[in-house]
Amino acid sequence: MGWDLLVAKDDLRRAEIRETAPAPLAEGEVRLAIESFALTANNITYAVFGEMMRYWDFFPAPEGFGRVPVWGHARVEESAHPEIAVGQRFYGYWPMSTHLTVQARAGKSGFLDAAPHRQPMAVIYNQYAAVGDEEPLEAYRALLQPLFMTSFLIEDQLEEAGFHGAQSVVLSSASSKTAIALAALLKQRGAVKVVGLTSPRNKGFVEGLGFYDQVVLYDDIATAPIAAPAVFVDFAGDSPVLGAVHNRFRDDLAASILVGGTHWEVPRVQAALPGPTPAFFFAPDRIAKRRQDWAGGEFEQRYGAAWTPFVADAARWLTVKEGQGPEAIRAAYLVQVEGGTAADVGVVLRP
Repeated sequence: MGWDLLVAKDDLRRAEIRETAPAPLAEGEVRLAIESFALTANNITYAVFGEMMRYWDFFPAPEGFGRVPVWGHARVEESAHPEIAVGQRFYGYWPMSTHLTVQARAGKSGFLDAAPHRQPMAVIYNQYAAVGDEEPLEAYRALLQPLFMTSFLIEDQLEEAGFHGAQSVVLSSASSKTAIALAALLKQRGAVKVVGLTSPRNKGFVEGLGFYDQVVLYDDIATAPIAAPAVFVDFAGDSPVLGAVHNRFRDDLAASILVGGTHWEVPRVQAALPGPTPAFFFAPDRIAKRRQDWAGGEFEQRYGAAWTPFVADAARWLTVKEGQGPEAIRAAYLVQVEGGTAADVGVVLRP
C-alpha cells in the first residue's frame, strides 16, 4: 500500500493522508517509488495558482482535492517498459505521494511521461532525467534547481531587454530561494544595482548573502534611496507591496514582472497602478523560446555554466533539514502554508 497527501483546493490548510492501492501496469507503464523531494514556498505557489495555471491537473485526485507538485528523486519499483529497468533513478516532478505511475516514452537521458492528461501542460514538467545513486548535492538540486531555472530565465530575459534601461532591479521576498538565485545572477553580471525587499526578521540573512547591493524593509519602500529607473520582480504576490513599489517609482518603473506568491493569503485585488502593467512570467514559455534560439545544446551549456557555481556555494547559506513519513510530510506542508521555515533552511522530505 502507498499513500497520497491530498490538499483541499478551497482551503490549503486542509490536508489529509489517504492510502492508495497500486493498479496492475499496462504495457509501457512504469511505477516509481518516490524517495525524496524538496518542499519550498514554490510548492505553495503551485497550489495557489493550481486552477489558473493547471498545476492541479498533473496528478489526478479525488473531487475537490489536489496533489501538490514537488521536485525530487524516485526509483523504478516496477516496469512494463523494455527500456526502463527496475532500480533506475530519476529526477523530476512528482506528487506528494509514495508512488507515481507514468506512461514512459524513453529518451537519451531519461523519459517523458506521455500520459494523455499531462500533454496540455508545458513539456518541461513532464520530463524526467536519469540520475545515478544518491550524492552529496542531491538535496540542493531538489531544493534549488527548479527555482534557479526560473531565475536564470528571468535574468536572461532582462539582459536581452537591456534591463529596460533601469539602474536597479528590485526583488520582493528577497529571502526566497528564487529571489536569491536571481540576485546572484544579477550581481555576477554587474549591469544593475540589485535591491532586495524583505521583512525585519530576514534582513540580516539577506544582507549576509552577499548578492544584494541594497536591502530595504517593506515599510521603507516609499523613502529608501533606490536608484531609478527600476525594474520590479515580484516574488511575493502581495498587492500592498506591488502597489507601494508602483506608487514609489511611477513612470520611473521600467517594467513590473510577477513571478510567485509567497505572500499567498494577501488579497490580489489591485486598483489601477501608475507605471507599467504588471506582466506574469511563465518560465516554460521562455524555455521554449531559448531552446529554439540556442540550438545544439547551447541552452543546456549556458544553464549548466550558471548553475554549477551557484549550487556549489549553496551550503554556505542553506542548511538542509530532513523529515520522513506521512505525518512528518503533512506537518512540514502545513508549516510551509503558514509562512514556511527559516530563510536559511531547506526542507527535504522522504515518504
